[in-house]
Amino acid sequence: MKSDIIQFHNCFILRDGQIIKEDLWTCEGKIVDPEPIFFDKKDYADIKIDCQGLLIAPGYIDLQVNGGFGVDFSRDSETIDQGLEVVAKGLLVYGTTSFCPTLVTSSPEFYHQVVGKIKKTPGSSKGAEILGIHVEGPFINNDKKGAHEKKFIHKFNHGANSIEEVYGKDWRNISMVTLAPELENSTEAIKHLTSNGVTVSLGHSMGSLVQGEEAVRNGASFITHLFNAMLPFHHRDPGLIGLLASSKIPPGKTVYYGIIADGIHTHPAALRIAYRTHPKGLVLVTDAISALGLEPGQYKLGYQDVEVKENCAMLSGTTTLCGAIASMDKCVRHLKRATECSTVEALEAATLHPACALGIQDRKGSLLFGRDADLVMLDHELNVVSTWIASERVYQNPVALELIVQRVTKI
Repeated sequence: MKSDIIQFHNCFILRDGQIIKEDLWTCEGKIVDPEPIFFDKKDYADIKIDCQGLLIAPGYIDLQVNGGFGVDFSRDSETIDQGLEVVAKGLLVYGTTSFCPTLVTSSPEFYHQVVGKIKKTPGSSKGAEILGIHVEGPFINNDKKGAHEKKFIHKFNHGANSIEEVYGKDWRNISMVTLAPELENSTEAIKHLTSNGVTVSLGHSMGSLVQGEEAVRNGASFITHLFNAMLPFHHRDPGLIGLLASSKIPPGKTVYYGIIADGIHTHPAALRIAYRTHPKGLVLVTDAISALGLEPGQYKLGYQDVEVKENCAMLSGTTTLCGAIASMDKCVRHLKRATECSTVEALEAATLHPACALGIQDRKGSLLFGRDADLVMLDHELNVVSTWIASERVYQNPVALELIVQRVTKI
């Protein structure tokens, strides 16, 4: 029951930037301080779980999920409710406990039809929590459209009013917007979005470093899939990539950047450059498409045909990458292996950093007291053993170690 006091023992936990051997206590879906339980309430655990030396980390948070398991959020408008359930449930296998369903560049008619249907939804045994929509476009640069459909690309013709015109009256279901900062009237749009609690990300852009810095001063705080769909690094104008080392970021502000650590979108050397330049801003994203969890073959991303082969997704008949098929747990392991970063840094790139990027670090992304008890249990190779949401086990790896659960009889 949710009111049970649960004690996870014989485990290692990630807390305050270090991995320590310490029990983890939860109650009513939250991580709790055990001292008041002992000394004030004179109580103890209702359920004790022997973790047999496993590592407990916060549940993974994925800010860019286009779909998965045969579902494409940017195409399946009539069955979006069922599609969300399929993907939310499927992500639990990979340790992901919350995510942003992502819509690629689409028509205003499509946004008006779909945005209102994708609501922020708590996680449960039915699936990972929906944190709000990430709309990747349509306010992007045509020259860096990547796999996005050219005919749906928009400009901010009416400034901030363009937001509701394009996304519809339910646009506050959106948590993140990817846009190109060089577009005319983008400053007005950025200020409008951020003042309404929306995280603005820069991407699919030909923007210069100066334009990126101006966007950050006006409220932007994220970069979408670093290195991809933006100007390449140049020593005289490093473009948006230069934000990782800019001296003109406002004091106290962190620019976060999404990176697809699947071994395909980003070369290991580029991954190491980003990590060593700005480790505290690194956010792992999967950019997963409908082929996630399925076999190679033909799929869709919005209105575009996609071919998946040899672990790579490309627009059919081209060499243009379009989304990915790697899961978050694989990205965590690849980041650690490719950069030789610490286990803590690899895990925080999938937990604390995305939580901070969305401004939800007061309830997600760490195992501090009072945070949601969304957890992933990992073995020594960072393979997922089990996934938990609000103290409830929602996935158990069938071939992994089974935990020893004991209900305590209180006298």
